Amino acid sequence: MIELCISLFGWIGAIISLYAYYSVSTNRMEGTSFKFQFLNILGAALILINSTYYGAMPSVMVNFFWMVIGFGSVMQFRKVKRA
Repeated sequence: MIELCISLFGWIGAIISLYAYYSVSTNRMEGTSFKFQFLNILGAALILINSTYYGAMPSVMVNFFWMVIGFGSVMQFRKVKRA
């Protein structure tokens, strides 16, 4: 059962990440929007869980830094919003 959940996390994360990329590439979403960054963070987190479980270390590293970049962007949004 746990493997099914982990696999679903990976697939859902991949779909979310692709949806975010597609939305920006087709001008349906701004690359600087909170929604885009949130989707990237969520997708990366789910893929990170899957990759860690299956020992896919290159994917773990990519998705870890993908999340860090997303969090950095969200923090930048918050700073701009406060100013």
